[in-house]
Order: sequence, then structure tokens, then C-alpha cells
Amino acid sequence: MDLTPEQLRVLGCLVEKQLATPQQYPLSLNALIAACNQSTNREPVVDYGEDDVRGALAGLRDHALVKTFYATGSRTPKYGHLLEDFFELGAEHTAVLAILLLRGPQTPGELRARAERLFAFAGQAEIEAALAALAEHPYGPLVRRLERRPGQKEARHVHLLGGEPADVEPEPVDGPDRRPSSSATVEELGRLRAEVDDLRSRLEALERG
Repeated sequence: MDLTPEQLRVLGCLVEKQLATPQQYPLSLNALIAACNQSTNREPVVDYGEDDVRGALAGLRDHALVKTFYATGSRTPKYGHLLEDFFELGAEHTAVLAILLLRGPQTPGELRARAERLFAFAGQAEIEAALAALAEHPYGPLVRRLERRPGQKEARHVHLLGGEPADVEPEPVDGPDRRPSSSATVEELGRLRAEVDDLRSRLEALERG
């Protein structure tokens, strides 16, 4: 499955709202747009319009990942996800995927902290078990482990619903300990500088109003 960034954001928002605020789920189009454009618990922050979200919903519908609901006596459609049904997942798996969809690659520790309002994980072992189940899913891997960043004790994990990520490197296979080459270090420094420049540009844009 190779979903677009807009489809991934919409799907993640639907899963998040179902688990975090079930009383407000399914979502109207306006509520879904607001959820996509939240400035908290989102990476990156986006500014989607109605056409963006409608297009994403249409694409997700083609993948059998969303469904339209109509309340009795109402012509206003609302939208819900079918991720659990499509992949036959439990709530703990959809909670992990929601965080990865909305926040990008995460360590197990980050996932446990950020998934608290979505699912009550008993501990780190349960997070690891959920990640392992997603990585070994019978329909094909839904997450993948990445190489540890310098200074990090835990490896990050990334979802694969948008295909193989182009800007991250996989966790190396087991073998002799290898230090990063100087070229890899330069590339990492370049990525970090680009991220800092991007964050600075966003901050300046916010300050300008």
C-alpha cells in the first residue's frame, strides 16, 4: 500500500479521534480538516483545505480504508476509518499506527508516552509486542525498525503505509559493530541543518501571523 501524505494524515486523524474522543467520532468534513491542521501532536504541521481532505477521502475510499456515515435525519456526511477491519488489528496496533502516521518515526519510549490517551499500554514490553506484530503482519510488514540516531538508546520505528520512506535508513542487520563513515556523518549533519532551517522558517512564518 502506497498512500499519499494527505491520505496518511487523514487516516491518522480518524484513528486518533476514534480512540481519544469516541463521543465525537465519526468526524464531519470540517472537524476532519481541523484535526489534520492541528499544530500540536502533528509532524509536520500542515494547512490542508477542503479540496485536499476531500481528495484524500476519495483515495482512502478506493483503498477501502474509510466509510461515510449519515446520522438519522441528517444529510451531513461523517467519516470513519476501516483500518482495524482492513488489516484485522487490535486497538493497541491502531494506536501505534496512529502515532506513527501523525508524528513520524518514533522510539518505543516515545510511542508509550504519546499513545497514553489512545490506549492504556501496560508497559514497554506491550509496546514492543505491538511493534513486532505490525512488523510481522501476515499481509506484509506495516512498520519497520530504523537505525538508531546518534545519542539515542532506542531505535525508531516507521510505518510503511506510504511505502518505503525515502529519507530514513533501515536498522542494520546483526553483525560486527560498525562506526558511521565520515560521509554518513556529513549527510546526517546536512539533514539536521535542513531540519533546523525548516523549523526556523516555520517559526518566522508563525511570528508574522
